[in-house]
Amino acid sequence: MRARAEDASRLAELVGIVWPEHSREELTEIVGEYIGSDNSAVYYARADGQAVGVALCALRHDYVEGCETSPVGYLEGIAVREAYRHRAVARALLSECEQWAREKGCTEFASDCELTNDASLRFHLSVGFREENRIICFKKMLYSYREANAADAGRINELFVEERDDQTLG
Repeated sequence: MRARAEDASRLAELVGIVWPEHSREELTEIVGEYIGSDNSAVYYARADGQAVGVALCALRHDYVEGCETSPVGYLEGIAVREAYRHRAVARALLSECEQWAREKGCTEFASDCELTNDASLRFHLSVGFREENRIICFKKMLYSYREANAADAGRINELFVEERDDQTLG
C-alpha cells in the first residue's frame, strides 16, 4: 500500500535496515520527503498488525547505468523484516514501485546495491534485474584557491624536508 505522510515515522525503522548510518529522525525526514514528492513514492506491506516491508522509489532524470531513456524509475531502497523474508513481500513491493514508474511514463526501471551486498544482488537477479556494471566511486575535496595553495605549499615543504633528511642520512 502507498504510504502517507503520517506513516513516515513508523516506516523509518524499516528504512534503517537499508540505511543504518542515519538516525531515526533523519530517516523519518527522508521517508517524509519521498512521500511528499511527486517524483518519488513509498510503499509498505503489513502483516500481523505491523509494517513488515518498505520500498522507496523515485524518478531519476540523470544518467542511470545501462538505461537509454529518461526519466527512469529507480528502486532507491527496499527492506523486509527478517521474519517475513522469503515470503514474496519484497517482490510485491517492487511490483508496486514498477507500476508507479509505468504510470509516470517510464519504460525502464533500475536499482543498485553495494558490491559486497550479496543478498541484495541475489534479490535483484531473482526479480528480473540484469547486472549492468560494477563501479568503484571516488571523491575529492575541492578547496578554495588559497586553501589549495596552502595545502600544496605544505606538501612541497614536506617533500623538501624528506629529501633533505635523505641527503643527510646518506
